[in-house]
Amino acid sequence: MTKAEARKLYLEKRMALTDAKHEELSRIVFANSIHDSSDVKKAKTIHTFISMKRTREFDTKWLFGLFSHQKKRIVVPRVNPDGTMQHFYYEHPGQLVENRFGIPEPYAGVIADIKEIDLVFVPLLAFDVDGNRVGYGKGYYDRFLKDCRPDCIKAGISFFTAEKKFSDVEKHDVRLNICFTPYQTYTFRP
Repeated sequence: MTKAEARKLYLEKRMALTDAKHEELSRIVFANSIHDSSDVKKAKTIHTFISMKRTREFDTKWLFGLFSHQKKRIVVPRVNPDGTMQHFYYEHPGQLVENRFGIPEPYAGVIADIKEIDLVFVPLLAFDVDGNRVGYGKGYYDRFLKDCRPDCIKAGISFFTAEKKFSDVEKHDVRLNICFTPYQTYTFRP
């Protein structure tokens, strides 16, 4: 399967989820996998995407609640008009405004030092058994992850199981270390 085929298929699968099923899968993956993850527990500074409701991503409100309770430092992204990403320490919900794609982003705040980030939750549509992920095709996260520390954990969250392999993985694609699903947690070796 190509990444483009996976992108189309898994977006369709996510969009077919009912509201009740989406909420159930978000709750299960959070409670069964993320909540008790040793990687999450060890991390002091965690970068997370802010979920897009229109594409039915995992609801990151669960992460914000957990990380605030555990006194973790949270970092959130903003995509600039030139295609680069900036990263801000999350302070409060009022710091966020929706961009032109309907994604909440920080409009101001303290710019984060990405070398402090211990774990990044990376948005994805699909992933394979080798830890390759399919995002939305813009490459924002691949560029960002190359600048993170080598020991920074790259984590995905999916409502679905891993694909066998993507046939068109490129050398600039950054692999996941771990992917949480409602069914199991996948770990990938470097």
